[in-house]
Amino acid sequence: MKTLIKNGRVIDPANGIDALMDVLIENGKIISVTSSCNDNAKKIIDASGFWVTPGLIDIHVHLRDPGELHKETVKTGTRAAAAGGFTTVCCMPNTSPVTDSAERVEYINETAKKDGTVRVVPIGSITKGLLGEELSEMKKMKQAGVCAVSDDGKTVKEPAIFVAAMKLAKELDLPVLAHCEPEEEIIARDIALAKETDTKLHICHVSTARGVELIRAAQESGQEVTAEAAPHHFTLTDEDNPTYDPNFKMSPPLRKHADRTAIIAALKDGIISTIATDHAPHHEDDKNRSYENTANGIIGLETAIPLAISELICTGVLSPLQLIEKFTVNPAEILNLNLGHLSPGTVADITIIDPSANHIIDKNKFESLSRNTPFHGRKVTGCIVYTIFAGQIIYKGESIC
Repeated sequence: MKTLIKNGRVIDPANGIDALMDVLIENGKIISVTSSCNDNAKKIIDASGFWVTPGLIDIHVHLRDPGELHKETVKTGTRAAAAGGFTTVCCMPNTSPVTDSAERVEYINETAKKDGTVRVVPIGSITKGLLGEELSEMKKMKQAGVCAVSDDGKTVKEPAIFVAAMKLAKELDLPVLAHCEPEEEIIARDIALAKETDTKLHICHVSTARGVELIRAAQESGQEVTAEAAPHHFTLTDEDNPTYDPNFKMSPPLRKHADRTAIIAALKDGIISTIATDHAPHHEDDKNRSYENTANGIIGLETAIPLAISELICTGVLSPLQLIEKFTVNPAEILNLNLGHLSPGTVADITIIDPSANHIIDKNKFESLSRNTPFHGRKVTGCIVYTIFAGQIIYKGESIC
């Protein structure tokens, strides 16, 4: 069956497109992207006033499967992704048990195939059990389908272990995603080790001005270092939580105004090339504790686009093209995924966004199994109208626009 998306503002940074165009889909593939298509398609979507973009990609998601299904499942997490406009999510390995072997990668693949709404691409751990002592089975995990390696949630503390991991990852052409804590000290260390081993390094959830400076210096020296920012770090500061609400607690934590300003500036000039949610669901029992003892992390898949539009588009920081590249082609390039573009002949992963819809975030309407968000009740602009995965509409959200 053919589907024609008409009259939308097609924003496809990979192909340099930002114009009113029509997109024709058939059998799960993109057939054409043209200024005017008169094909007699069976289904027509009028995208007047909307952005039509490649399916969004989130390279930093926690699906909690296996081991913590009371927080999130592949089924609920991918439904949340679809509601947020994401057609591809890359899930971190700090599950229980840890994703540190081919068998555990295959478990995720099979679970996603059975229960998933969107594409799930696993990330394998750097060390077995995230213990920082022995390298995981990177080669076998690569063969099973991981797109990168990371000990996210923990820093690989022993430099010699991290060097060995970088060398092996380079041999396997696997990006290394670094969780740097304490942030500035470990960013500096990991950049130095990546230079020593000539390894592709990606810094997760950058949150400080000094961290940005270190990454900028590495990039200017010619190193292949990339970085991501989470929406909460360019939206909130530590002053936004005077009552120590556990739903504002995450790792790395909220920072000062100067840090938030630096993150926004780095997004503007491209030092931080990707926006990733660090979607980290927790059951209410994990958050209903004292601030010191509560679990780190907030959910983010269903709030990322409205927060990004509100904080980066409505304020004039980024153009729509610049914003969409941070959710599509840039994360795809970091992880060597042939996704994030609307080229004819490729899979029809498409997100349709209403950039001007005003609404109030309501956590009770989320598809995620968890509700741990600091953004409940926040007024925002922008919402997802349709999410299309492999040519099929998997989310339709006009009712909230």
